[in-house]
Amino acid sequence: MSSGSIAYEREAHPRPEAIARAGVATLVLLSLGHFFVDLYSGALGVFQPVLVERLRLSLTQAGILGGVYVFSSSVMQLAYGYLSDRLNTKLFAALGPAIAGAAISSLGLAPGYTWLLAAVVIGGVGIAAFHPQASSEILKGSSSHRGRWMAIFVSAGTLGFACGPVFFSAILSHFGLVNSFWAGIPGILVSVFLIAYLPKPAHDPNSRAGGFNLDPLRAVWKPLTILYFLVFVRSVVQIAFAQFLPLYLHMERGFTLTQASYALSLYLAAGAVGGFSGGFLSDRFGGKVVIQFSMIGCIPFLALFFFSTGPLAMAGLALSGLLLLFTIPVNVVMAQQLAPAQAGTVSALMMGFAWGTAGMIFIPLIGWASDLLSLSNVMAGLLVFPLIGFLLALKLK
Repeated sequence: MSSGSIAYEREAHPRPEAIARAGVATLVLLSLGHFFVDLYSGALGVFQPVLVERLRLSLTQAGILGGVYVFSSSVMQLAYGYLSDRLNTKLFAALGPAIAGAAISSLGLAPGYTWLLAAVVIGGVGIAAFHPQASSEILKGSSSHRGRWMAIFVSAGTLGFACGPVFFSAILSHFGLVNSFWAGIPGILVSVFLIAYLPKPAHDPNSRAGGFNLDPLRAVWKPLTILYFLVFVRSVVQIAFAQFLPLYLHMERGFTLTQASYALSLYLAAGAVGGFSGGFLSDRFGGKVVIQFSMIGCIPFLALFFFSTGPLAMAGLALSGLLLLFTIPVNVVMAQQLAPAQAGTVSALMMGFAWGTAGMIFIPLIGWASDLLSLSNVMAGLLVFPLIGFLLALKLK
């Protein structure tokens, strides 16, 4: 065989080690992008108390703002997941950090409620476009330890989400609300980096050939439905904390805005550790066991947070976040294993659509109910959702 033929064979059939190295590089790049996308994704909770005071918003308006944001950033992920499965481009993931960063960081410039709504819609586009493609691409270089790879990717995002309140609290403290747009610079720089170095997605005839094929999803609709509602009930608690915890601590417990932002970061940082641990544990014990343990295990710590004060309450907050977010990588990997030919679509279903539908329903509902009752009572009522999740997890195969 000639040297030219050998070179052609190597190009046409890359060695497994080369695929693995390319997969690790993609994992690192997309995990970096995930950190910054979710850095901006976690910013609205910090802006809300300031915007409520400055623009004299009601809690119902604050809830609607959060619901619109969740629709744009999460529910729409299903559409972007479909498109990323069809189109052979990296721009969904590469442009996400820049769009999210520019729009979310401009919230301080909004002169009124309509402008706030427009900014969160545009910021949500960047977040929604990034997640489905990124979460499906990172596993293409891994034939084993998929839970661990997904855990690394998810934990990078959760860590960014955790750093968001501290980052934006510092921006608002040092530069003021009207200069918050400077916070968008890191996202723009990361997008430039991803455009330059992120490899183009490999064409996959199984997932991108022809029209959208519902048959693989119909065959596994029952377990996918259970997984979807498991993410839904977890997301109700997760979203409520992300959107309302600073407001709750500021209004009901007398925290300063900075202290409330740090408490939210504590909760989310513990969740990042939980997501990382959950992915590794699922490779060893199976997804069903991890999900059941997560749902039932977080309940006593949530109760500790709501019904105690001081360091004990903060310990309950951190431990509940750690256990609740065990399941983020587990749900995604289980869904991808059920329907590998539609990885982008089912990833969006588990990561964005379930989160988004939960947020669209419950963020405005929590805001409305808090105007009628109290934010403290409504937040404490969230304890019922992990129990529902545990009962659902019993039905998993």
